[in-house]
Amino acid sequence: MKADTRIAILGGGSWATALAKLIMNNAQHISWYLRSEESIRFMRKYGHNPKYLTSVILDTGRITFSSDLGEIIQNNDLLICAIPAPFIEESLSQFPVSFENKFLVSAVKGIIPKHNLTVAEYFNQVYEIPFSSIGIISGPCHAEEVALERLSYLTVSSKNKRDSRFIADLLRCHHLKSNTSTDIYGTEYAAVLKNIFAIASGICHGLGYGDNFQAVLVSNAHQEIKRFLDKTYKSKRKLNSSPYLGDLLVTSYSQFSRNRTFGTMIGKGYSVKSATLEMNMVAEGSYAVACIKEINEKHKVNMPIMDAVYHILHRKISPVIEIKLLEEKLK
Repeated sequence: MKADTRIAILGGGSWATALAKLIMNNAQHISWYLRSEESIRFMRKYGHNPKYLTSVILDTGRITFSSDLGEIIQNNDLLICAIPAPFIEESLSQFPVSFENKFLVSAVKGIIPKHNLTVAEYFNQVYEIPFSSIGIISGPCHAEEVALERLSYLTVSSKNKRDSRFIADLLRCHHLKSNTSTDIYGTEYAAVLKNIFAIASGICHGLGYGDNFQAVLVSNAHQEIKRFLDKTYKSKRKLNSSPYLGDLLVTSYSQFSRNRTFGTMIGKGYSVKSATLEMNMVAEGSYAVACIKEINEKHKVNMPIMDAVYHILHRKISPVIEIKLLEEKLK
């Protein structure tokens, strides 16, 4: 990638807005796909997203907005995807798209339903983007703290170190430090799994469990991530580092974690449907847990916390009963 690389953001949520804020510190111009024409008109007029991170003011004179995803993809080189994973396939199906000579960066922490593929795997298998032209942005980092300009860290993973450094430099600013990695598989699957475990943390919080139990829960969740990655794609990755352990911790404990919030509502007695409607945001882990459960039918990794979340969300087992059973499986 070069200095004149044309950059586009795909998606209109809080993380897309935070990424736009970061990238515009270092890029003269970006393109931005938003599904809603109404949101585009609002942003052009008032300079901020009407629904997410409304305090973030953007120089819209340096942004080309469009609700035509195919046009945005065609006219740009570096595509940063922040569309929630459950909606990526539907969004792309509405437009004729070609990813030839494009570099796709996933800022999504989820799995494509029905396919049981991470975002990187989906674009590789369905749209034939080589893994050498795919990158991953991982945390620990919440959009809300980026908006508040609190010191945060991101990791950019890519098979090509030069490309990961380019994207990391694009994101870096006085309140955001960025690192690089070559572990596309590990950082992406760890990001998927930590959302599931954050739901578990929220469920336990909603049920009234305290910090002592939460510490045991999260340390066991970290071991589940290790077992899963070791079984499916063993590598010399450092699982105690920020994009793995750090991302798990912040998503399990932060007030800004939508997956923890979702889980807390479930623990307090909300149904999956009512919790989803009240949040008006996507808790990726609620979709991902069914996919991981199916993937793990093949690998048979011991994952009692993941199983518990699956039973509660998809088999409608009482959270009180399921977590009580889980207590005896933790160490």
